[in-house]
Amino acid sequence: MSSLGKLMKQAARAQQQMEQIQTQLATRTVEATSGGGAVKVVVKCDGTITSVKIDPQALNPSDAQLLEDMILTAANQALGQAKDISNSEMGKVTAGLNLPGMM
Repeated sequence: MSSLGKLMKQAARAQQQMEQIQTQLATRTVEATSGGGAVKVVVKCDGTITSVKIDPQALNPSDAQLLEDMILTAANQALGQAKDISNSEMGKVTAGLNLPGMM
């Protein structure tokens, strides 16, 4: 049973570390641009979009579809970067855990 107790302590420690990392990720931001910088999206590493900036020169009503595509591209790039950071940070915590059936 000592190995079970050890595993439980290890899991509890990992959970604490994961909670700390999640708190840190909620404040860490990344940004991505598209259209040569015409659109900039900033996201938190918890997956929330915090801002979208559009260069006023990109606001041409006849190019609405292009602007929408640039926003979508920048948002997806920023969210992808945020997810990579989140996965990397969480992976550091769970790397030493050998939980049967979990990995």
